[in-house]
Amino acid sequence: MTEKQQLITPMQQFMPLNVEEDSNLAIKKKASKARKRNQKAKERNLELTGARPLQGKSSVVYVGRIPHGFYEEQMRGFFGQFGTIKRLRVSRNKKTGKSKHYAFIQFESPEVAEIVTDSMNNYLLYEHLLQVKLVPLDRIHPRIWVGSGRVYKPPSFKWMQFIKQNRERNPEEERQILKAVLRKENKRRKKIKESGIDFEYPDIRTCLPPKPKKIKFSDFE
Repeated sequence: MTEKQQLITPMQQFMPLNVEEDSNLAIKKKASKARKRNQKAKERNLELTGARPLQGKSSVVYVGRIPHGFYEEQMRGFFGQFGTIKRLRVSRNKKTGKSKHYAFIQFESPEVAEIVTDSMNNYLLYEHLLQVKLVPLDRIHPRIWVGSGRVYKPPSFKWMQFIKQNRERNPEEERQILKAVLRKENKRRKKIKESGIDFEYPDIRTCLPPKPKKIKFSDFE
């Protein structure tokens, strides 16, 4: 090993020889990754819509004014008589899970979708006139089928009530709650006294934590 090779440190051996070339290579890699992401997004949109835009006929049907109780399982059984259903989504509220009374159905055949539109529009069902329309391909939103394969699970009202009761409250809400508790406390004491029962128990206000002390800037002067 020559004296010149011995003077080269390990860090210098791995330093890039051309910084500009490495920078251009990094930019090309980022651009390639961006193109791949865009291509995947386009493929995902085509998968969600179930058809390439502006090609062929639409097989997606909009069903509005859905009555209560006529949901995913019932709709599959009813509209499945016309033909095979590929996808079905009932629009629901994200918080409560309740139906918004409209849905979208995609059939395998566009001809079946046209037959359903012609025969089921203004169909009287449970005192509701169904509004059935064919959705054009250019009006199909890429995310129209998001959640179509999920099983609807009703929200736990006990858990929702638990969250509501245990949420953090502002000082004004705390004062309102305290006023209501004191009103009930006074009524209870009055009833006990009117009944002639000699019973004493500590006032609820003595169990409350002390109010925070207000600090004035004059105290520091």
